[in-house]
Amino acid sequence: MRNFEEVIKFAKERGPKTISVACAQDKEVLMAVEMARKEGIVDAILVGDLEKIKEIANELSIDLNNYETIDEKDLALASRKAVELVSTGKAHMVMKGLVDTSIILKAVLDKEVGLRTGNVLSHVAVFDLPGYDRLFFVTDAAMNLDPDVQTKKQIIENACQIAHALDISEPKVAVICAKEKVNPKMPDTVDAKKLEEMNQRGEIKGCVVGGPFALDNAVSIEAAKHKGIDHPVAGNADILLAPDIEAGNILYKSMVFFGNSKNAGVIVGAKAPVILTSRADNEETKLNSIALGVLTASKIIEG
Repeated sequence: MRNFEEVIKFAKERGPKTISVACAQDKEVLMAVEMARKEGIVDAILVGDLEKIKEIANELSIDLNNYETIDEKDLALASRKAVELVSTGKAHMVMKGLVDTSIILKAVLDKEVGLRTGNVLSHVAVFDLPGYDRLFFVTDAAMNLDPDVQTKKQIIENACQIAHALDISEPKVAVICAKEKVNPKMPDTVDAKKLEEMNQRGEIKGCVVGGPFALDNAVSIEAAKHKGIDHPVAGNADILLAPDIEAGNILYKSMVFFGNSKNAGVIVGAKAPVILTSRADNEETKLNSIALGVLTASKIIEG
């Protein structure tokens, strides 16, 4: 899949999947869920303050007869219930509504009803950038502050799960640093080389990992040739692994605000996709994120 038009198309073919929305009394989230329902991508269970949900639905002309609703005004309890719907198999993914991320993640990690697997949770953003013939995956811009090499390994594996769900059978992973040469004074370049070697030994599977790369020679064949870099990933990267959350977040927001890109995001590493969109995200981004969740859930169900 090379753009979000294809992502939506295949989500229609592999859906609908059921999404549970935690604290669904959010105008933008309800708009996106309604768009996804009309596209045939999802059915939804709306958990939250039913009185407020009804007010917003009336304002947006959304017919709540198309949805199952569960009235729970307490934010923590609503989040827990929404997650429990997934852990018990009544829904395939959970989406954050009008609630702090920390509250819903606490529910996701709940020992009784949560979706924990023991793996690292990480955020994967997908970008459809003008002028490129492929989607770019950026990780991790939201969850892991300063990951060590073993955490980075799991972050790569999580991102590959999303890439595989989008039918990219062997994604090319570029470990991004400030420069493309290993420098002992720059620990992230050392990590990058270790990750490449782990991939070569078969410890990281289902992808091709290269690093360290600077951003330009990871995404531009011309830049890679200019530097004399001969590697399968050079200039052809699908997944961009940031060294830490600061670099990842800056890269993410640069693509959004300077790159004029379409984008989507999902948290992976749990038993099911967790869709955590920002209040600043528009309805299209939220719809794209739901479609990404549908394809990821479909891949998880397939095993």
